[in-house]
Amino acid sequence: MKLLLVYILLITMPAVEWLGNFNTAKDLATKDHKYILINFSGSDWCAPCIKMKKEVFENEAFVNLAEKKLVLVRADFPRSKKNQLPGEQVKHNEALAEKYNPSGKFPFTVLVDSNGNVIKTWDGYVFGSYEKFIENLNNAIPQP
Repeated sequence: MKLLLVYILLITMPAVEWLGNFNTAKDLATKDHKYILINFSGSDWCAPCIKMKKEVFENEAFVNLAEKKLVLVRADFPRSKKNQLPGEQVKHNEALAEKYNPSGKFPFTVLVDSNGNVIKTWDGYVFGSYEKFIENLNNAIPQP
């Protein structure tokens, strides 16, 4: 019974794919005429990052917006030994942070166009609700 409940939760939870490779994201954004949302996160130590992931990025309204307008990239910086990323991914995340998050803020979210030009940044999770973030994000995305 517990397995059935877990299965039902997993198939009904909204989810979108978060890429780890920015170059792949740029290619997809160009091909699909979308923008790129980069989220810098400390997935196993940063309480606001964890809260933002759960309240915003796993929310159905965000998922719907992302499917239509965004390619998502997560640059994660876990601290726990059991959550360490492969060396190549660490280097990639560090290079991405050097360019878009040189101050090392967490969470830090950046909206860029398909060429990597910054449109808007969000420092921390101070929105109070997913609705405010989605509204803010929608307002930042250039309209055709």
